[in-house]
Amino acid sequence: MQSHRFTLFIVFFLAILSHIQGQASSELQDRSFKLLSPFSVALETLQKQLDYTFNNIGLLRRAMTHASFSEENNRALSILGANVIETSVSLQLLGKDIEISSKDLNHQISEISKVETSCAVDGKRLGLQKVIRVSPRTNSSTPAVVCGAFRAIFGAIAIDTGKSDDAGNLFWTVHHGQVGHALEFISELSLIVNL
Repeated sequence: MQSHRFTLFIVFFLAILSHIQGQASSELQDRSFKLLSPFSVALETLQKQLDYTFNNIGLLRRAMTHASFSEENNRALSILGANVIETSVSLQLLGKDIEISSKDLNHQISEISKVETSCAVDGKRLGLQKVIRVSPRTNSSTPAVVCGAFRAIFGAIAIDTGKSDDAGNLFWTVHHGQVGHALEFISELSLIVNL
């Protein structure tokens, strides 16, 4: 009877040990894959360009995912980011000139938020058209796609920090050209990332 219990105990112990080793191996493989994935490398590079490291990298991953690619995409983050940018522009302009007319304020906000000019230009300077995941039928270089990703970054930062001011401050750094000029190897990854 004792040897039967001992045998059961050994079998049970080996089964648990095997399961634990399998999980550890699987987790290690997942980590290795993530580190080697071109998209993950592009996200790391983008964080370095922004001089901001996400506490929750999933937010940046979502910000760089277009609706054509996945149902888990950047649309909501883009809306939040647009509001962060507009609020930051308003605060800066009103801080400089409290007497600014509402017409001039709206005009300035509109200029900075324009998809074709300001927003897409800032996004392309960061190389977002080479990072954002889109379906094969979607052109990642169109201003609307790049601008949506650009805005989504600031929505993601606002959620990551819990402060829209942090995201607004980083927007000004990027918008004034102090960040960007996409690093060379993002270009090299563009073909791989958009597979």
